[in-house]
Amino acid sequence: MDLSATRNCHCLAARKHAREITRLYDEKLRPHGLQSTQFSVLAVLGVRGPTQLGELADILGLERTSLTRSADRLEDEGWVTDAESDDARVRRLKLTTAGREKIEHAYPAWKEAQDEIERQKTHSETEYSTTGEV
Repeated sequence: MDLSATRNCHCLAARKHAREITRLYDEKLRPHGLQSTQFSVLAVLGVRGPTQLGELADILGLERTSLTRSADRLEDEGWVTDAESDDARVRRLKLTTAGREKIEHAYPAWKEAQDEIERQKTHSETEYSTTGEV
């Protein structure tokens, strides 16, 4: 069996690209004491308000158990807290005042990473359109 076609594996390429992007966001957010996933949790809560943990996991594309660990760390930092829920079996999270301040202070660093990725994307698209090569 010739496995040479696996050199161009789209799955591997996508995972590699995702790790590169994550490293950039983490680098920019590190001075603010945040990782990219933590920033995303805070940002979603900042936009949506109190949100059920399961729904938040779906929005972020995370496993619920992974999100629970992250939420516990964010709660330990004082950035999120449990919100009231009509159903005691359902955990809802909400942003605290300290969490709102954290996300607002970290936003410019996130924006730098976002803009850098956008420039890279635009450059790649421009390069492709002028050369016609992938």
